[in-house]
Amino acid sequence: MAGPNNPPFSAITKHFYAYFKKTNLFSMVLITLLCSLSYFFGIYQHTDRRVTTINSEINCSSPHPNITQVLKSPIGLDFHPHHPAEDEITTSPDVSTTYFPPCDIKYSEYTPCEDAERSLKFSRKRLIYRERHCPEKGELLKCRIPAPFGYKNPFQWPTSRDFAWYANVPHKHLTVEKAGQNWIRFEGDRFRFPGGGTMFPNGADAYIDDIGKLINLRDGSIRTAIDTGCGVASWGAYLLSRNILTVSFAPKDTHEAQVQFALERGVPALIGILASNRLPYPSRAFDMAHCSRCLIPWGQYDGQYLIEVDRILRPGGYWILSGPPINWKRHYKGWDRTQEDLNSEQSKIEAVAKSLCWKKFVEKNDIAIWQKPTNHIHCKINRKIIRNPPFCQAQDPDKAWYTKMDTCLTPLPDISNIKDIAGGKLANWPERLTAIPPRISSESIEGITEKMFKEDTELWKKRLAYYMKFNGELGQTGRYRNLLDMNAHLGGFAAAFVDYPLWVMNVVPTEAKINTLGVIYERGLIGTYHNWCEAMSTYPRTYDLLHADSVFTLYKDRCEMEDILLEMDRILRPEGSVIFRDDVDVLLKIKSITEGFQWNSQIVDHEDSPHNREKLLFAVKMYWTAPADQGEASLAS
Repeated sequence: MAGPNNPPFSAITKHFYAYFKKTNLFSMVLITLLCSLSYFFGIYQHTDRRVTTINSEINCSSPHPNITQVLKSPIGLDFHPHHPAEDEITTSPDVSTTYFPPCDIKYSEYTPCEDAERSLKFSRKRLIYRERHCPEKGELLKCRIPAPFGYKNPFQWPTSRDFAWYANVPHKHLTVEKAGQNWIRFEGDRFRFPGGGTMFPNGADAYIDDIGKLINLRDGSIRTAIDTGCGVASWGAYLLSRNILTVSFAPKDTHEAQVQFALERGVPALIGILASNRLPYPSRAFDMAHCSRCLIPWGQYDGQYLIEVDRILRPGGYWILSGPPINWKRHYKGWDRTQEDLNSEQSKIEAVAKSLCWKKFVEKNDIAIWQKPTNHIHCKINRKIIRNPPFCQAQDPDKAWYTKMDTCLTPLPDISNIKDIAGGKLANWPERLTAIPPRISSESIEGITEKMFKEDTELWKKRLAYYMKFNGELGQTGRYRNLLDMNAHLGGFAAAFVDYPLWVMNVVPTEAKINTLGVIYERGLIGTYHNWCEAMSTYPRTYDLLHADSVFTLYKDRCEMEDILLEMDRILRPEGSVIFRDDVDVLLKIKSITEGFQWNSQIVDHEDSPHNREKLLFAVKMYWTAPADQGEASLAS
């Protein structure tokens, strides 16, 4: 402190200046003094002291005040950014904040690439108009999609499996249309999902038990499944208790909001349809495929839809069919169809399955199951007799983004022994998660070695632990349920969460240098291909947490940063979280743009070193909804 015996710092400076101003030593002493002061200030700055939390907290008007400190800082961490550009957010001429206003309430459930009005411009043949048809650049919305008035955070899992708030998905028509099938019921301020379905009125659990009597669902050999025409995804919801992870999909059609209900329940689902394009998954991805009265014409179009199921089904995998035409002799009157029509439909399906070299595994009561061969040795011999469909020539079986379906059979990888499994045998779950995926051990993924895979697994354990220092609620059961990894690579981020009651949709961007989605599925995880210059095939407010690792570096000069961020805002729930990893200059631009979204955020250092240009940006989307009068008008319409 300054006093009679302790002159202020400015007086000391003047004293030294007067003493040395006529000597050549003045400059040297001044520099020495300044360096010493800088050194001691640096020591003080790095001492062990508690650091304050991020610059803003969640809106106190949130209906969930328990998450007001989602991003918290660790003890002993210098939370101040070490890159001076942090201060340039408000001073740099090329980094400015633009406010993005809310969209009209009519866009509350807007799905840009499955827009009903735009779809009418496309052919109704084979339901092509229900495929992805995205807006042109000039049609992109530059506003934020509002949540409906009264929106609440979904119930925590596993309660969410059985309940969803009416305010979040204000659609009652399914409760009427499917009243006799136990799909969904409206009770006061919420929906209840009894677990029923068209072909399982006694509940999905009992239906799955019936399947389990025919094939083994408990030994870990079946881990990944796909449900075509999923309804509200009760089949996938109840498989989770058996450690089977299901991708459920259905089109955005007359059963509006069925996929949205699935996501509100905390069940993996996407908007999708079997029409003319391949499904956005790699070959040999799923252990089991399922259709329960999904209304897909399996026997038509030269069997093209079953050929596509064959492509994504793993060697030895199962295809399960219930509903028309299975057990038609018992149900034909209730289905209001003739015996001849149903018999013809089943005969066509049987013929297509046989042409794919599938074996009819079992048919019992209302369930029929076929099994794909474990290799194609016999199938290639049979091609001399059954010529159709022929084997595909010179095509990439994993290419599946706006790729047209084939009328040829995707060949399995070659093997030398009739008892071998084409592509390699997978370990049962849970060992499958950390076992070396066959695509890597066979060196079919260029540039990825077994050592790199093991190191990546350990790296993401370390990174998750680091993330939890800043977002402590990552480790709290129930806070997050639906997660999205926007650039998943080998699925290490998802694998690190294996012991938590949540699921991760792993996206491999179509622009990624290496297609690793097949590896992700071989680990027993799920995912999809996507191009982030377009909107994702999902509803607004799908995900609780988004993880964007180097996404914006990957898409630099491909599309506008603000358009990707607006899409992230669309699919993120109110009070949802985002973790960005990228170059610090990229993060500064992201931070500036998202301030115009009413996000709170903070840049922190890389887990290895403050000198690493890659840093992290933790962000939280504020709670806000459409005004009450707009919400009432929307419900009235």
